[in-house]
Amino acid sequence: MGDAVKKVTANIPAELLERARQTTGLGITETLVAGLEELERSRKRSALRGLRGRIRIELDLEKTRR
Repeated sequence: MGDAVKKVTANIPAELLERARQTTGLGITETLVAGLEELERSRKRSALRGLRGRIRIELDLEKTRR
């Protein structure tokens, strides 16, 4: 994490945090960062889905598979 960090205090349900930690196999901070990054990716995916049908992309599948 080369970026600036911000220390926060948050009330998080213990069971939810433990399940998330078990899922990621990471520590508390890393699990929270992973969750926040996934939330951001989800927002970006939704924005991309909103563009469906508005952008025309033509691909030559044979060239892209090389």
